[in-house]
Amino acid sequence: MKKLIGSYPRVRVQGDGGAVVSQAGGVLLVETVRKTGLDTAISAALAPWRKQRAVHDPGKVLLDLALAMALGGDCLSDVAVLRAEPQVFGLVASDPTVSRLVETLAAAGPHALTAIRRARAEVRERVWKLAGADAPDAGGQVIVDIDGVLVLAHSEKQDATATWKRTFGHHPLVAFVDHGAGGSGEPVAALLRPGNAGSNTAADHITTTQLALAQLPKRHRRGRRTLIRTDSAGGTHDFLNWLTTRGRWLSYSVGMTITDAVHQAVLHVPAPAWTPAVEPDGQVRDGAWVAELAGDVLNGWPKGIRLIVRKERPHPGAQLRFTDADGMRLTCFATNTPGTAIAALELRHRQRARAEDRIRAARDTGLRNLPLHHTAQNQLWLEIVQLALDLLAWMPTLALTGRTRRWEPKRMRLRLFSAAARLVTTGRRRILRLANHWPWTDVITTAFSRLQALPNPG
Repeated sequence: MKKLIGSYPRVRVQGDGGAVVSQAGGVLLVETVRKTGLDTAISAALAPWRKQRAVHDPGKVLLDLALAMALGGDCLSDVAVLRAEPQVFGLVASDPTVSRLVETLAAAGPHALTAIRRARAEVRERVWKLAGADAPDAGGQVIVDIDGVLVLAHSEKQDATATWKRTFGHHPLVAFVDHGAGGSGEPVAALLRPGNAGSNTAADHITTTQLALAQLPKRHRRGRRTLIRTDSAGGTHDFLNWLTTRGRWLSYSVGMTITDAVHQAVLHVPAPAWTPAVEPDGQVRDGAWVAELAGDVLNGWPKGIRLIVRKERPHPGAQLRFTDADGMRLTCFATNTPGTAIAALELRHRQRARAEDRIRAARDTGLRNLPLHHTAQNQLWLEIVQLALDLLAWMPTLALTGRTRRWEPKRMRLRLFSAAARLVTTGRRRILRLANHWPWTDVITTAFSRLQALPNPG
């Protein structure tokens, strides 16, 4: 009888190795920081909070936290991953120093948050210029998706309350710039709110939109070149009135609740007025139709609003709602985009679902849990989460191509950032030699070469 020896090879383990770097693929994020000028911008922004004779620059400490989060960390102490590799990440502050900085910046309140946000907006404009045809505004319009996120709390934290889903935690409102089907997306706003904050609170949507617009290049902060897209939580009179007043006239595509008036209007739409819905490839979507509503149902809403309803056959086993009609599932949204076919507008609104992918990536990058106690500290944590997500969006935009540009953070960590390398020093140069058998070594080296080819900031 043949003796079984197991499915995996046996190896000996020793702890005396040297000149080996873990998380070597993180050099892509470090080079992104350098080429975009994010390090100098954040350092300058946080200069007022640097104490005399301080060894560590507050901007570097904050960026180290963002890098640790981009590599998969979910608490302040995970910065130790960077501290273990000074050859790649430089001098990293101790855990007490990191905690003290977070407390100091949180105590500074809006002043520190404003400084960080201005630095991010400055760097974002530079990144979009470097990206050229791959920039989010290359098509002439920027799409900003706004959505709420439930973040559970497993201990008593300030402003953690019962949520509408009968859980316990916070209910932040976040905004992402959509990179389209060829890329991911980047965060432009995160408003921390108590768990019992309403989903359709107009004041919070207005504040989040203001934060998002402040992150965009100036040419996109008002006018039709920016589209605000939300689910039905944004379908309120106050929010739509704000979008169409004060000289903004921003474009919007906002989900709407199927009210009794809308339901009755749908029942009176003649059969010839229904248009087949379409897919991104232009093919007709079987079993789904769209129509535009008019008449009294628009009374009280802003001038120029278009109300578009979609009906579709429900999936087998799906339960119909009381707002559905004639066995069809109904959804509705409002937009102020003129002169465009309603099927194209409905497809554009349906692509808001990509925001769910961005939220999933955010949960994998520090948003699954708010680790600090005070609300001001957790709001700062959200800014660090956004910095990490910025890097995870900018690096693929500037350095990756094809399918790799669409990789989400978990896949980039597994295939790119976790790669190990041997550190070789020749003269004054330090070289990371990645294993040639690693399947994604070419992706890493090619991406690094693209980043190095970019012009230096300043």
